[in-house]
Amino acid sequence: MTTLEAADPVATRPEGAVVIAEHIRGLGLVRSLGRRGIPVWTFTEDGDLMASASRYSRRSLWWPAEPAAQLDGLIELATRHGLDGWALLSATDEGSALCARHHAELSRHYRVTIPPWDVVRFAYDKRLTHQLATSIGLDCPRTFFPRDRDEVAQLDCPFPAVLKPAFKKEVNRFTHDKAWKADDRRTLVALYDEACALVDPEVVMIQELIPGGGEKQFSFAALCKEGRCLASVTARRTRQYPVDFGHSSCFVETLDPQPFEEPARRLLAAMRYTGLAEVEFKYDEGERRFKLLEVNPRAWTWHALCLRAGVDFPYLLWQLAHGEAVPEIRGQAGIRWLRVSTDLAAAWTEVRRGRLSLTGYAASLRSPIVLSTFALDDPLPSMLGLPRRARSLLKRLLASGQPRRHDALPGTAVTPGAAQ
Repeated sequence: MTTLEAADPVATRPEGAVVIAEHIRGLGLVRSLGRRGIPVWTFTEDGDLMASASRYSRRSLWWPAEPAAQLDGLIELATRHGLDGWALLSATDEGSALCARHHAELSRHYRVTIPPWDVVRFAYDKRLTHQLATSIGLDCPRTFFPRDRDEVAQLDCPFPAVLKPAFKKEVNRFTHDKAWKADDRRTLVALYDEACALVDPEVVMIQELIPGGGEKQFSFAALCKEGRCLASVTARRTRQYPVDFGHSSCFVETLDPQPFEEPARRLLAAMRYTGLAEVEFKYDEGERRFKLLEVNPRAWTWHALCLRAGVDFPYLLWQLAHGEAVPEIRGQAGIRWLRVSTDLAAAWTEVRRGRLSLTGYAASLRSPIVLSTFALDDPLPSMLGLPRRARSLLKRLLASGQPRRHDALPGTAVTPGAAQ
């Protein structure tokens, strides 16, 4: 890992890519472009070695903590090393927001693959997402934006309900968990008080809880140009960890076209979105409708699965940024993606609850399957974290079924919202 002050020769290929990387998402971006012979330089946060350890990352730099330093670092990197014309990609929410807010300034040096802020804000802020989605007739969970504690105490909302932040600019318990579950009004008010101690009250949303785990959660992932979807993959995020209120997917399967594809396309068209986006839905069994959860204006955790399904999203994005023609492609159904460390814990929980058999679990892992981090041509990233992942897996297996201080619902149904 180097710093901006260290002098390296300019990459041999005139047009490469700078990736604001984060864990599995960033690793997938780096591998996709590097395998195509595109020089890739990565920014990674302190302690996140996944993307920087890849053989396809030709140079790695620390990503500063402060937004002003991040912007200065990106501009200085391009100026010092002659990277004008390189593509700029982001695998993080805040990195995407930074690039969107400073789109014009960064575009003087880079081919910025994240849309400007007037587009991204409708994905970044769930209040705005909800506003836009409902205006064009999309189904969303019932959502409330209370002004104060008294309004929460009088709120006519169904239970169980969830509290969630409209965006996650600061890192704290509330934004890390992504959502808290309340089974009754007393709990709702108490959790609202706790959330307001961590974030601005205007950021706190309250939403109905749609029952079901990963088997009810679906995604439409796409590369768009001014709202038109050029390449797409439809998937079910079948298993997640934790099982009930998962932080992220651990087993994903690509599907044939689904009913939620049309509303997802309509939403991206309304945003006039250009770039990579994942639109998440959850199926409401009681109402027999797919309801919008959120829009991710960046690469998603399981995007490496899409390459095996015939859609190399990062490379297609790189081509689009260079004005090259991008063919209209739909991903193949029946391809699976597995994150072993969390999926074993999720499967064990399901087996203990009687909702999954060992033979059923084994059958779900049939080929073709893509592992989240391991690759024969690039083994080091997956090896680096083996001891830590083994410890983490053991803790998850021991903790499965144990009550937690809050029921956290990362990625539960979200409504569109305002800026970050």
